[in-house]
Amino acid sequence: MIPSHRQQFNREYSEAKYARFLALLEARCGGAVLFRHSETPCFLPGSLVSTLARYGSEMVEQLLANPQYQADSRAAIPPEYRVPNEDPRPLFVQADFGLDADLKPQLVEIQGFPTLYCYQPLLAEAYREAYGIDASLGALPKGMDAAEYRAVLRQAIVGDHDPENVVLLEIDPAHQKTRHDFLLTEQEFGVRTVDIASVVKQGNRLFHGGVPIERIYNRAIVDELVRKQIPMAFDFRDELDVEWAGHPNWFFRLSKFSLPYLDHIAVPKTRFLSDAGTVDDPERYVLKPLYSFAGAGVIIGPTAEQLAVVPAEQRSQYILQERVDFRAVIDTPFGATKLEIRIMYVWLDRLRAVNTIIRMGRGSQMGVDHNKGFAWVGASAAFIDATL
Repeated sequence: MIPSHRQQFNREYSEAKYARFLALLEARCGGAVLFRHSETPCFLPGSLVSTLARYGSEMVEQLLANPQYQADSRAAIPPEYRVPNEDPRPLFVQADFGLDADLKPQLVEIQGFPTLYCYQPLLAEAYREAYGIDASLGALPKGMDAAEYRAVLRQAIVGDHDPENVVLLEIDPAHQKTRHDFLLTEQEFGVRTVDIASVVKQGNRLFHGGVPIERIYNRAIVDELVRKQIPMAFDFRDELDVEWAGHPNWFFRLSKFSLPYLDHIAVPKTRFLSDAGTVDDPERYVLKPLYSFAGAGVIIGPTAEQLAVVPAEQRSQYILQERVDFRAVIDTPFGATKLEIRIMYVWLDRLRAVNTIIRMGRGSQMGVDHNKGFAWVGASAAFIDATL
């Protein structure tokens, strides 16, 4: 994105530096990285990051001001996963963008669920140390420094509780690809990672290892609970004496379900499949199940037959989104590569962009499964030139 930084990085790149980068990650996390990391970070103009951050905020504010969306999104929560005492706004928000042929941002999706908040700073530090990234380039959005980032994240995750009574809740966390983020969260904030199947309920309280749980940093995804049929001692509908750091209802409410309600310059036209009627030229669209994870079930350029076989009772569980061919903008030894920029937000007193996640790819999607066998693709970090 910034030719001077890109050209210098590519000239000075070596496999030894990449090996050093991976070794730093492994040493800090106590084990090998579990998903592919790109050989390169990305260099982004501060003006672009600011624009993306503003767009994501505008979208969330638009949704929350829409009474129809408010009513419909609450009704869309499956009854068996409708958690009481919902927060009036999402604590964590992720907005994923690509750049179209004219380098204009276009939303891929938006989520009301936490992500790699503790891992991403480590990733940027490893790139910086291994490659000697210019110290003038920051890794956080404008106005945020490392100390404030930690303070904001601590308040979001721990709140006013003793960390002993706060848990990061996940499904079989030892086998999740993101488990290094769990480890770093525990190291940074003293918050234990707990398997949801090991939680005990006594009355309206939850416990783990005999210790009462007062606040839950929720990382458990419902579709995985259903798919794996995880046994649980509590029901999400229970009136529990516990706080949620990331209320579970927002996983459903702020999601692909939100896209048809958005009217924004950076949002491709999106409809529920149930509202689409006859679709001319279906290859111009992307079919997405509402609550799939990591690109599962997404069909780019579906055929009329693929749309027709979705049962009538399930069509409201899919969206049909206008297809945007994202431009390949990162110059690599293997040709130009696309990127997806995730703006990570925390909403305490205000919705604030606090970090970014980059994914690079040359496949049909950005996920690992769509980029197998490629180099200079995968997870990455942004370094931001605030002067541009």
